[in-house]
Amino acid sequence: MANEPVIHVEGFLNHEKGKILFEDVKGELGKDINLVVLDMGRVEGVDSLGGAWLLSIKQYASIRGTRVEFRNSRESVSEFMRMIAPGIRFISLKPPSPPEFFESLGNAVYQGIKESRDALTLILDSIYWTFIAPIEGKKVRWASLLDELHEMGFRAVWIVILINYLLGFIVAMLAAAQVRKFGAGIYVADLVSIGFARELAPIMTAIIVSARSGAAIASEIGTMKVQEEIDALKAMGIPVSHFLIAPKILAMLIALPCLVLLGMGAGVWGGFHVGRFILGVESGQWIQETLEAVMVSDLVQGLSKSILFAVIIVMVGCHNGLRVSGGARGVGLVTTRAVVMDIFFIISFDVVFATLFYYTF
Repeated sequence: MANEPVIHVEGFLNHEKGKILFEDVKGELGKDINLVVLDMGRVEGVDSLGGAWLLSIKQYASIRGTRVEFRNSRESVSEFMRMIAPGIRFISLKPPSPPEFFESLGNAVYQGIKESRDALTLILDSIYWTFIAPIEGKKVRWASLLDELHEMGFRAVWIVILINYLLGFIVAMLAAAQVRKFGAGIYVADLVSIGFARELAPIMTAIIVSARSGAAIASEIGTMKVQEEIDALKAMGIPVSHFLIAPKILAMLIALPCLVLLGMGAGVWGGFHVGRFILGVESGQWIQETLEAVMVSDLVQGLSKSILFAVIIVMVGCHNGLRVSGGARGVGLVTTRAVVMDIFFIISFDVVFATLFYYTF
C-alpha cells in the first residue's frame, strides 16, 4: 500500500476545503505513486465549487499519470459524484499527443486536395447553370441579376472612380518628378494612359471590388449556410448554383469590365491634372499624346483581365461562403479568407497575363 496513500476528507467540501485538498493531493503526487485514494466517508456534502476542485484534482493527477479514486462516499455525496462523473471521466483521459510533422503534412495535403476537388465541382456546376442551362431553356433569374448588377456595379462606381483618379494623380506625380528635369513632361501622358489601360485600372478596380463585393458574397452565402438556408434550398430541390451563384457571375461579368473602363478614364484624368496644372502642358497636346499612346491592344489586355478577375471574385466568395462552419465568427473568418484569396489570385493571374502579353503583343 506504499504506492496508494489515503487522504481522509471531512466536513462539507466547499471552495476552501477543496483548495486545501488539492494541495494535499499535489504533495502526494511528488512521491512517485500510481494511485491516490480519497476517503469520502466523513464528507457531509459537496457544493459546486467543491466539485470543481475534485475535477481539478482528477485532471492534475491524470496529466501526471496517476489515478485518483473516491471511496466510502455517503449516499448524498455519491449522488453528487454521479452527477459530475461525466466530467471526471472526460478529464481523466490522457490528452492527445500533438501530431507529428508528417502527420500534419499529410493532413494539410489531404485538406488541400479535398478543397480543390470541392472548388472544381463548384466551378463546373456554376459554368453549367450560368452559360449552358440558359441555352437549354432553363430560366435566367433576371430580377436577381438586376439586383446584383445594381449592388456590384452601380453602387461601386464612385469609389472606383475616386481611387483610380487618386492613383493616376500619384503615378503622374512620381513620373513627373523624374522626367521634368529633361523637359520630357509630355511623356507622362504615355506612361499614365498605357499603365492604366494595361495594368493599373484592371488590377486596382478588381481589388476594390473584391474587398467590397467579394466580401459581401462570402458573408451572404456564409450566413445562409450557418442559418441552414442552403440546406433548405437543397431539400427543396433547388440548385444552389442556379439560385445564388449564376446571377452573381453574370452581374459581375457585366459590371467589372464597365468599372475597369471607368477606372481607366479616371486614372488618365488624374494624370491629366498633373500634366496641366503642375507640368504646364497644354490640354490639347496632352489629350493628343494620350490618344496616340493608347492602342486597341492595350484596351483588349485590360478588359480581358477584368473578365477573368470577375469570375475569380465571385467563385472565391461563393466557395468560401459554402465552406463556413460555426456561427458568426466562422462567417467573419471566411469573409477575411475570401478577400485575401481574391487579392492573391488576382495578382497571380495578372503576372501570367503580363508575361503572356509581353511576348504576344
